[in-house]
Amino acid sequence: MNSPCLSAPRPDDHALAGELCIANARIVLADRVMLGAIHIAGGRIAGICEGDTVPAGAVDAGGDFVIPGLVELHTDNVERHITPRPKVELPHNSAILAHDGEMASCGITTVFDALRLGSVIEKNAKLGKYARSVAREILALRAAGAFRVRHLIHLRAEVCSDTLIEEFAEFGPEDRVGLVSLMDHTPGQRQFRDMSKLWDYLSGKHAMTRAQFELHVAGQVARREKFGAAHEAATLAEAARLGATLASHDDTTRDQVEISHGMGIRLAEFPTTVEAAEACREVGIKIIMGAPNLIRGQSHSGNVSASELAERDLLDIVSSDYVPSLLISSAWQLDRIWNDLPKAVATVTRGPADAAQLSDRGRIETGCLADLLRIRTLGETPVVRTVWRGGQQVA
Repeated sequence: MNSPCLSAPRPDDHALAGELCIANARIVLADRVMLGAIHIAGGRIAGICEGDTVPAGAVDAGGDFVIPGLVELHTDNVERHITPRPKVELPHNSAILAHDGEMASCGITTVFDALRLGSVIEKNAKLGKYARSVAREILALRAAGAFRVRHLIHLRAEVCSDTLIEEFAEFGPEDRVGLVSLMDHTPGQRQFRDMSKLWDYLSGKHAMTRAQFELHVAGQVARREKFGAAHEAATLAEAARLGATLASHDDTTRDQVEISHGMGIRLAEFPTTVEAAEACREVGIKIIMGAPNLIRGQSHSGNVSASELAERDLLDIVSSDYVPSLLISSAWQLDRIWNDLPKAVATVTRGPADAAQLSDRGRIETGCLADLLRIRTLGETPVVRTVWRGGQQVA
């Protein structure tokens, strides 16, 4: 339960002076909820004690829950802050810092900032190059100590694009790309098997006309035929070169899961059917689903609901996807389904940390990073009251 974390400190793990004790807390451990205290020193958990004693100078949690900081693997929230409306682009540093503040306020202490890799070269293209420049800005802000939470890079590799390989070449191991997702958004399969759902999405989000939609579909199908195999092979090679975890995206059929498994993929983002989720479970691929799907009880694309997968015990990890505030709500929603709070909390803490090979966070154990949340429930709603990163309060 309290075994030390053996991973070496990462470059963004700054030791913090002083000590902290959080006492009289309902501590959510891996296998139970325990009333006790957490002692922190040097930015890490130094000890965990059972009981309701509140030492002098300690933070009295008043019986609130204390859980590990949330670990977010897949969010395009930074893109939303940079481009909050079509054709509106805000100053990047301010937008990235606003994104960081939102992560902190939602209890997300480690975030993989998802950036699309792969542009489309044609007149009035919706997909232009931006990943390298934004990643550079994120890394500069991190190096300057400007962030409240821990940021890593997630590259979303778009197979249906013109420039994927050349954009990959702009990244190196020094960028600490932690996750690469293999994306295939060819219309008529995976996420958008139902073309009417794709039309609803693109006409609503990008104000596409029907003529523009037909051109988009034809162009993406042509790109898949021209580049698909080469881009898939390049993505596997580049993920290995960068030392990143490789994930599949929107697997729909058993055959697609078998292909993913053959590629060495061990993380499936948002499988769209029970068939695909069952196939993932059989071959040991971890299943990640979106918080909006779970909380709403349905997929906006008409695919399988996260709740159904949870009820079948086919859900391992939850991502906030496009609504950061729903990540903490997802843990309590899963507790209502499973009646097992430690298991539910693990889907937003230990599960994603392990999938990204980060063994020093996502758990309350001696030696691990003191990234912690104090949670009070308001009815069925979990409220983030305090957020600590490395024992320092950031929200």
